Amino acid sequence: MVQGKYLYYGDDLSEVFNIRRKVFVEEQGVSEDEEFDEYDDLSIHALVYDNSESKKPVATGRVYNDGINYRVGRIAVLKEERGKYYGDFIVRLLVNKAFLSGANEVIINAQVNAIPFYEKIGFKTYGDVFQEAGIDHIAMKVLLNSICKKCDKK
Repeated sequence: MVQGKYLYYGDDLSEVFNIRRKVFVEEQGVSEDEEFDEYDDLSIHALVYDNSESKKPVATGRVYNDGINYRVGRIAVLKEERGKYYGDFIVRLLVNKAFLSGANEVIINAQVNAIPFYEKIGFKTYGDVFQEAGIDHIAMKVLLNSICKKCDKK
């Protein structure tokens, strides 16, 4: 069975950081200075493990309140594990945590190529495309009543 867990300030985040380093730094060319920031200490992180006997960590992300909004970000799934619903699961874990913490809406700065993925969960785009770490992004938000119930692999 696929499992997920939340990690908090003071917990060992090495598995979280290892996945993010592989996806963002090595695969996408983001600098470590941009990838690892002050929000890591303020965030609730989620980690998803595959359904193998060894329970390999395969996906991660974080959620935090910036004082105004709840923000989900740093969604990362290991390249060889994509297309197996792990990304969907990690986003839902984080969005659920935000809504249980009192959020009215949840925001993500999504990479433009991931818009269809987030739309299937219920996120809607707003604003203009902007650059973050040299990659095109767009702001997206989801309301509690607009979360799509069914995971969609494609």
